[in-house]
Amino acid sequence: MSAWRHPGKTGALLYAVLATVLAGVLGFFGRVQVERQRGRRAVAARLPEGPIIVISNHTSYADGVLLALVCRRHGRSLRLLATAGVFRAPVLGWVARRLGFIAVQRGAVTAATSLDDAAAALAAGEAVGLFPEGRLTRHPDRWPERAKTGAVRLALRTDAPIVPVAMEGAHRLVGRRRIVSTLLANLVRRPKVATKVGAPIHVRGLIGLAPGVEADGDQVRVAADQVMEQLIDLVEELRGEGAPHPTGAPRIDE
Repeated sequence: MSAWRHPGKTGALLYAVLATVLAGVLGFFGRVQVERQRGRRAVAARLPEGPIIVISNHTSYADGVLLALVCRRHGRSLRLLATAGVFRAPVLGWVARRLGFIAVQRGAVTAATSLDDAAAALAAGEAVGLFPEGRLTRHPDRWPERAKTGAVRLALRTDAPIVPVAMEGAHRLVGRRRIVSTLLANLVRRPKVATKVGAPIHVRGLIGLAPGVEADGDQVRVAADQVMEQLIDLVEELRGEGAPHPTGAPRIDE
């Protein structure tokens, strides 16, 4: 049984206030560029109403905030999957729960319960966000690593489409090292973070799986690679160069 609860009006108000504050703070340190669209209809076509699973590449500790702000500018409040440690923090944990975020117990036997909570959020018509790599990429040139299968399994379980959102430049905003000094330097240089939203991906159609038919492990793996390939295509467009591994770089041990 899922422990996820809809944030309600209080959560929606808190989300709006925090999004405004964080957008203002980030404005001091960088420039987030959302892909231009022609009118609200084009935006709705990219981030449709109803249950969607939003995925993105992962290069910075700021990615969660950035992805939430990008989706907010496209008219959707994102229910992010976040590490369980966030929910144990005294204040941050309360905020995360009030925003409808979803705890992920990494490496634990109960890790699968996060998919139950994500499925419950999708059943309520929400936009659920996650990073399919499951961690910051370890690739030396910051290309996405090969995806884990959680996003695809969630899509097959709920029939919610996956919407890829590529981000480029977040590592210059907040990197893995020298975080404080980087932020101070960014007060002057204000690096650009470019974003690009892809078309919704219907996983069953992608792999030719009929409704009601359960995918086997090989099909899930193939689908995860194909979905990641579409995300990487967007990253290539933003970077103006080809990725060395079209479906994700081999995962390097930590």
